[in-house]
Amino acid sequence: MSKSFFQIIVFSLLIISCSKKSNNTYEITSPNGKNKIAFILKNGIPLYSVSHSDKIILTPSSLGFVFKNKDSLNTNFEIINVNKEAFDETWKPIWGETQFIRNNYTQISINLKEKSHAKRDLKIQFRAFDDGIAFRYIYPQQGKDSLIIMDELTTFNLQEDGYAWWIPAYKGNRYEYLTTKSLVSTLDTVHTPLTIKSNSGLSLSFHEANLKDFASMTLAHQKGTSLKCDLVPWADGDKVKTNGSFTTPWRTIQIADVPSDLITSNLILNLNDPNVIEDTSWIKPHKYLGIWWGMHIGKYSFWESPIQGATTKHAKEYIDYCKKLGIDHLLIEGWNKGWTPAWYENAMHMFSFTEEANNFNLKEVTDYAKANGVSIIGYHETGSNIINYLKQIDAGMKLYQKNGIHDVKIGQVGSRLNMKEWHHGQFGVNYYRQVLKTAAKYKLTVNFHEPIKDTGERRTYPNMMAREGARGQEYNAWSEGNPPNHTAILPFTRMLAGPMDFTPGILDVEIKQGYEGKDVHTTAAKQLALYVVYFSPIQMLADLPENYDENPAFKFLQDVPVDWNDTKVLNAEIGEYITTVRKDKNSDDWYLGSLTNEKGRTFEIDLSFLDNNATYEAQIYQDFKGITWNKGANKITISTKKVLATDKLQLNLAPGGGTAVRFKKIE
Repeated sequence: MSKSFFQIIVFSLLIISCSKKSNNTYEITSPNGKNKIAFILKNGIPLYSVSHSDKIILTPSSLGFVFKNKDSLNTNFEIINVNKEAFDETWKPIWGETQFIRNNYTQISINLKEKSHAKRDLKIQFRAFDDGIAFRYIYPQQGKDSLIIMDELTTFNLQEDGYAWWIPAYKGNRYEYLTTKSLVSTLDTVHTPLTIKSNSGLSLSFHEANLKDFASMTLAHQKGTSLKCDLVPWADGDKVKTNGSFTTPWRTIQIADVPSDLITSNLILNLNDPNVIEDTSWIKPHKYLGIWWGMHIGKYSFWESPIQGATTKHAKEYIDYCKKLGIDHLLIEGWNKGWTPAWYENAMHMFSFTEEANNFNLKEVTDYAKANGVSIIGYHETGSNIINYLKQIDAGMKLYQKNGIHDVKIGQVGSRLNMKEWHHGQFGVNYYRQVLKTAAKYKLTVNFHEPIKDTGERRTYPNMMAREGARGQEYNAWSEGNPPNHTAILPFTRMLAGPMDFTPGILDVEIKQGYEGKDVHTTAAKQLALYVVYFSPIQMLADLPENYDENPAFKFLQDVPVDWNDTKVLNAEIGEYITTVRKDKNSDDWYLGSLTNEKGRTFEIDLSFLDNNATYEAQIYQDFKGITWNKGANKITISTKKVLATDKLQLNLAPGGGTAVRFKKIE
């Protein structure tokens, strides 16, 4: 495409996509013409509305702020000027679901000024993408005083009711709750992403992007089908503390005609700043074993004891397993001083991040790992004692760097940071960003557990590999467990925000060495399917390594990549089922993962995603006939067949089960 032709396209978009309907109403539409945002200034009050094709999503909804000891900023405005633009680029992520991402939108910036009183300025930017809309506020420095936000008045007045999938906000266990499905009109205050299927059939996800130096947004139910932004407060009640100016995160709505299109949306990533890490050669997607599952099922302890998990002896045994199984990373939890049986209680627990536990020698272990081609993943559990952690963070990360460690998992177990602040308030937001930047300084990738929610930071800091932020696999080890539909809900809720360290791969789903009466609530084949359905550039092989040794199903876990060239969702219904295919970034092979809730299903899959005029060997791992998630769930049938792009493949999923397939290109 010539430069002049590109300029013609941009100019056309400006004319077509941005229109002034009246003196105080402006509209923009997405490049494909489907998503429309209208800004309205009515009697000095700013409002906005959103529609998709012929369907109204949001009726006029409020905008503005309430400040501490200052007048609110939500009325008596006039429009000073309006700037319109179109943008179209294609960028290449360091790692991800696809090799390239297109960032294409139309934008309108509304510059407002109060007509009286302080005559304060406020800019509101709106962007319309093909996969949704976004907007943010920019409040420039106006005087020397600091400014404290007590409330954000943004509302989302939904035109119609519909079912929502949600987890509660302001609970002690952060984001780790089972998802509830209920009508929007019956919601409480909830975390984002909030996924809604409207009565007219649209699939919507409400979230935010590029969250930094601000409180995270929860959504509080108002009347009917109206939701309001509810910023997470500091312990003193303030919502956001500023030096007098601020830029909010983007408030986002991903919009899709079918649920599967929510999953392939890149809107959240596109609203983040480009990569700021110049040398990314040390950032490597990987699979890993861990001294971890044994602690959760009671085989080992985190602390020093006769069944201590993190010992030099155990670490070397696991390194030997890594070498034998072909896995080149190993996580070791509990290697440092400070672990006790009460480590997880909210008591400002004191961990050391440089002193080794008894029976563990870090240098001996890392030297042995290096000699065997294995990289150690470090672990920092803060116990939410952030004061203690930040005093030691440089020394702890420097120790890892000295010992050749490039990856660290960081936990924040506890209901409050420092027994005081929410994980997802402004304090927590800034803490997590500080840790991420510090890790980059020491060339460490990060896997946060008990995190702040993902809002696309991985584009700016690609060392932000994955995070927890939902009920993961561990709940199956020691609680009532995750029901079979849990894994069919997460792709449409939590995982719309970004990669999750779910820790799949339990092949002994009956947990024979665990607590009595506990099991994983999936079939073993479904555990394989999770590696394709759930994207993460780091994927744990969570089971005890002896359960992989000599297990034919482990071949799929050896083969499946974690970094992809392309991603497609072939079928999907929220909480019911999903089938995803991904193409390996480093070969011509495709991988398929399909899973269901507690209902058994049969799918006929069109293989047209494969290359034309090529033959593939389909290596199929599926549920053994007649099993269910709670009966014979360990059994897997493995078969192969030659297939073409013109073929169809039948998948038979047991109740609570799944299927995993590698399509190996052979001709």
